[in-house]
This record gives sequence, C-alpha cells and structure tokens, in this order.
Amino acid sequence: MANEVLSGLFEELLQSKPIFINREVLRPSYTPDYLPHRKEQINSLATILVSALRGETPSNILIYGKTGTGKTAVVKYVGKELEETGEKKGTPCSVLYINCEVIDTQYRVLAHLARHFDKEVPHTGWPTDQVYSEFKNAIDARAQTIVIILDEIDKLVKKGGDDTLYNLSRINADLRNTRVSVVGISNDLKFTEFLDPRVRSSLGEEEVIFPPYDANQLGDILEQRARTAFKPDALEPSVIPLCAAFAAQEHGDARRALDLLRVSGELAERAQSNLVKEEHVRAAQNKIESDRVVEVVRTLPTQSKLILYAMVSLYKKGAKDLTTGEVYNLYKRLCRQIDMDILTQRRVTDIISELDMLGIVNAVVVSKGRYGRTKEISVSVPLEQTKATLLEDYRLKTLSMTPVSQTRLYA
Repeated sequence: MANEVLSGLFEELLQSKPIFINREVLRPSYTPDYLPHRKEQINSLATILVSALRGETPSNILIYGKTGTGKTAVVKYVGKELEETGEKKGTPCSVLYINCEVIDTQYRVLAHLARHFDKEVPHTGWPTDQVYSEFKNAIDARAQTIVIILDEIDKLVKKGGDDTLYNLSRINADLRNTRVSVVGISNDLKFTEFLDPRVRSSLGEEEVIFPPYDANQLGDILEQRARTAFKPDALEPSVIPLCAAFAAQEHGDARRALDLLRVSGELAERAQSNLVKEEHVRAAQNKIESDRVVEVVRTLPTQSKLILYAMVSLYKKGAKDLTTGEVYNLYKRLCRQIDMDILTQRRVTDIISELDMLGIVNAVVVSKGRYGRTKEISVSVPLEQTKATLLEDYRLKTLSMTPVSQTRLYA
C-alpha cells in the first residue's frame, strides 16, 4: 500500500511546466559574461594587473565594498580575462581563488595553494615553514605570474593574525622565475587596523572601492540575468522593479536581489503558476528574511543566545527600548536557572553590540545626564520565531518552563 502511494509522488510535479530555463544564472556563484555598472572597477583592476602580461610584477590590491556589490564577480571576471590573454600572448598567468571563510588558517591557505601545483601536502602535521617552502618551490619551477585572490580576507586575519599575508606579500623576494600578486577582498573597511604596518603598506599598494548599487542599477542586473534564467514572458512587469526596490533598501545588495528573484520564481513554480507575480516576490521577501534570522540566531554562541532570549522575553512582556541594566538583570537570573557562568556587564554590552551589527537588535547609546550613558535596545526580528529558534538549543530548553512573569528581574 505504501509503495502505491509513493509511486506517483513526483509524477504530478513533473507534469507542471517549469518557468526556469536556467536558475543557476541567479545564484551568486555564477559569473556572467557582462557585468553592468562595474566598468570603472573592471578597468581599474585591469590597469593594475596588465603588468603581468608585460612580464612585470603587478601591485598587490585591496578591494572594499559591502556585500553584494559585485567584488567577487568582477575579480573572477578580470582574472579569467587575464589567464586567457596570457595564454594567447605566451605569458603564463594563473589566478587562484580562495574563500577565507572556508580556508581560514595559514596552514590551510598554503596547503591549498601548494596542492594546486601538484604538491602532496597533508591536511595537518607539517610545520608551516615546510608547507610554505613546498609552495614556493612549486611555483618557482617556471616563469609565470600568479594572482592569489583572498576573498573575505578579514576572516583570515581575525582568526589567525597577519602571518599569512606577511609571507605572501613578501614572497617575491624569495622567487627567481615567478611573480606573485595578492588581491584581498573585504566587506570590512577597518580590517587593516589589525595588520602590522609593514603588511598594511605592502598589501594595500592599490585600493579599489565598490559602491552599492542603486535600485535602477539593480533592475538592469536583474533584467540581464532574467533573460537567461526564465522563459519568455514568465515575469509580471512589476516583478523586477519590486525585487530591485527591496534589495536597494538592503544597501544595494545585488546578491539579495538575485536571491529574491530566484526564490520568487521557485514559489511561483511550486504554486504551478506559469507567471511570477508581485505576490510571489513579497512571499519570497518574507521567506528570505525569515530564513536569514533563523540561520543567524541558530549559529550564535550560547551566551549570545541567552542574552537575546532575555531581550525577547522582556519585549514579549511589553517592555520597549530596553536598557542594558534591565537586560543584564534578567540575563543573570536566567544564567542561574540553567547553571551557566555569568559574564560581566561589560562583556554583555559587547555582545549586545555584536547582535546590533548582525541586525538582530538595534542598540543606540543615549545620555541620562548625571546618571551617565546607557544603551536603549529594541529587538529587530520576529519575536515568536526567534524565541522558538533559541529554544532549539538543548541548554536553553528548560527556560520555556518558567515564564518571564515568574522570573525576578532584579537578582
């Protein structure tokens, strides 16, 4: 009987006509052949890297800009052009891309680079100097230019310091045949403050800034991708302007705009509609925001979850514009309830600032005159959904058994 029910599980779904031709075009990993509104940045990078085709060492480059401003797409696009031109001209150029959120230590970076040149380096166990030596010997075997792209370079620095950048930015002094250029990409304009001044000066020989897109520019990007992604006449006229408008509110984030258009199409397809409508865009906006909140909250450290739980609980009880003191008093009580170490108020204030940076809360410093300064905090995410996500953590589960109304705020 069960087999009879399951046998037709996908048949009805396969009968509906898809509205996508190629949905992969709408994913951030896709690099198109043309990048609207980034000609200036493309030309800036090409002007710096063209020296590789003349047999010279290109300057190191730091690229800054908010998420979704086209940094990675432009660098990959220019890198691909550099490799192809180098092959035609007989001046070999290799462009190596590393995402430092994934490959986030000096050992992993150097091992990844060495393996690209067919060196067998174990995942752990060797001294870092040995891995560096293997990589250096591998690349110096023939005359070539290597451009190393370190995406989210700030993550590498914050986790492991600037030793990797120190070595890579000075590697040319140890090479006879090969020239190396480092291209760092970051959303954080201030990350160079963590660098040794010598590393900062050698790494940031050139800087390229990527400004956010406005709504019209986002609309052009979506129009270009939609022609390849969807069947003709699959979108209502208002769909692309609405996706662009929503994403323009998120600091001109093209990645967000593309996600919104793709999810809108997926929701339309699931509803067996042959047309993506405005209602699908609004539903997609809610879904993406909901998924983002859940994912961010789920991955918070336990102490951050507990502080957020205190704020959500106070908010649900009717409190508005919470102060750090109110949050801290309830937080201490909750720590005792689940037998967790109590952080200092200063550390809790720092964590509230981190939650503010993530967009989960909004914390504003206000002056209380002779009583000093405090933070007024409001919760920026859906309360019920956030609370449910927090309570998925087994260490916080018991908190749901004691309503906040029965919890003394001032312990």
